[in-house]
Amino acid sequence: MPDYRAHFDFQISFANGGELAGTGFRLDLPSADLDEAAIGRLLVRHLGLALVDSVELRGLRIVEEAHRGSRGIGRTTDPSTKLRGTAAATRVVDLSHPIRAGLITYPGLPAPAITPHLTREDSRARYAPGTEFAMDVIHMIGNTGTYLDSPFHRYADGADLAALDLSTLVGLRAEVFHLDDAWTPERRGIRAETLLDRDVRGAAVLLHTGWDRWFGQPEYGTGSPFLTEDAVRHLIGAGAALVGIDALNIDDTESGGERPAHSLLLDAGIHVVEHLTNLGALPPSGARFTAAPPAVEGFGTFPVRAFAEVPA
Repeated sequence: MPDYRAHFDFQISFANGGELAGTGFRLDLPSADLDEAAIGRLLVRHLGLALVDSVELRGLRIVEEAHRGSRGIGRTTDPSTKLRGTAAATRVVDLSHPIRAGLITYPGLPAPAITPHLTREDSRARYAPGTEFAMDVIHMIGNTGTYLDSPFHRYADGADLAALDLSTLVGLRAEVFHLDDAWTPERRGIRAETLLDRDVRGAAVLLHTGWDRWFGQPEYGTGSPFLTEDAVRHLIGAGAALVGIDALNIDDTESGGERPAHSLLLDAGIHVVEHLTNLGALPPSGARFTAAPPAVEGFGTFPVRAFAEVPA
């Protein structure tokens, strides 16, 4: 089923005095057949307003457009109920970039090299007729493809990959912030104010910026969006369990050597997943996110097969 959103200007008057106005506002709709009065009620609910006297909408247009997470609009059932059911009740969305020999994930870091240890041809002499195997060696840095950072990546005494609690990596409630039209090359930082409208306690906060369209190309390395320090502090205070982004880095790599997002999140025990993709295919709320790396001792970063389970 397609999603619909309303585009409009508005003027709200309050019964106890005062007014609130907005231009170019966009609001998720549960369906396309709502009248102006119904959309006005949804707007009041989304903004959390009290003592409203009147709502006037101007220039109202209803368009087919993916939902962005407006409050009060969405699924009426608990998504976890469906996810505990049969596999047919969910669909799986892959959020990982494939890894291949020669792939450049991050400018300046080495690309993976894949070489054979045992070819199928050579294996035929070791096994029964008709039986053959291939065994290959991959040489790569942990920061390859879509990967997860553990505290050990930033802190020598932090938990390494083998020490991570699987329950904090599997089946997390996902809150997806669709921000692909909410940042500009002049203002690349994602600020706290942009993330205030959701309860993210215990959730995987996934930042959909659209930057993954450049992955594997030279354009990916510069101009990428990132999470500002005030946004990081907000997510820590709000109790997020994991933060992921579909961009070059969760920090601003063009501002010098400081890395406040990595430093603060990993110090707080909040996992970081970078270089996600396909986040645009997820609803704002209702999915479950998984990104589990292998349990490698003495290692801080490793690729994951990140995916989301979405109620059908």
